[in-house]
Amino acid sequence: MDLRLPFGGPWLTVRTPAHRVPSHGTHLFGQTFAFDFVAVDARGRTASVWDWRTLLATEPVERFVGLGRPILAPADGRVAAVHDGEVDHEGRRSPLSLLPYAATQGARLRRGAGAVAGNYVVLELEHRSAFVLLAHLMRGSISVRPGASVGVGDPVARCGNSGNSTQPHLHVQAMDSLSPLRARGLPVEFRDYEARPRVRSAPRRVDRGVPRRREVVEPVQP
Repeated sequence: MDLRLPFGGPWLTVRTPAHRVPSHGTHLFGQTFAFDFVAVDARGRTASVWDWRTLLATEPVERFVGLGRPILAPADGRVAAVHDGEVDHEGRRSPLSLLPYAATQGARLRRGAGAVAGNYVVLELEHRSAFVLLAHLMRGSISVRPGASVGVGDPVARCGNSGNSTQPHLHVQAMDSLSPLRARGLPVEFRDYEARPRVRSAPRRVDRGVPRRREVVEPVQP
């Protein structure tokens, strides 16, 4: 299926099925062809500050470029599910803060979908037996409700750092079921975007394709 990128401006592709399948190392919860995108600024930075906390501790989530960036509907559809109320964690770029966080993965899995996906919106696409999950959204930012119709490009929430997340980013996946336990991942291509290996390098226009790992992507008008 083809979708529009669910954001504006430049974002770095961190995980992608163009690199490996399953992209997140597991088929569980419909993640087989999932993507992770991290917003970057004009210099390609994911955060505005680099200091001792970056190397040794957790960081204020407000210093990350992606926090609060608008998240848009990638296709026409209906809001099938919404979850809100999960906190936005502090950022973790330091190995010293990432190691203890990794040790708590099992506990998050046992707590359920909210602890893993954080705040999320699930869209049921029009005329298809397919659902799209937009995860790790900012608490209190979701602007749609179950049953509402949305058009491609409509704002639905803002980027956050909720759930299983170490810095503000957007997790996107398509699946064949609303149930995370039964869902199988579906392959996705995005249409009408520019891609480049670095923010300041010359872009290539992509009419339809799969962003590569460490590629900066930005939607363009068709």
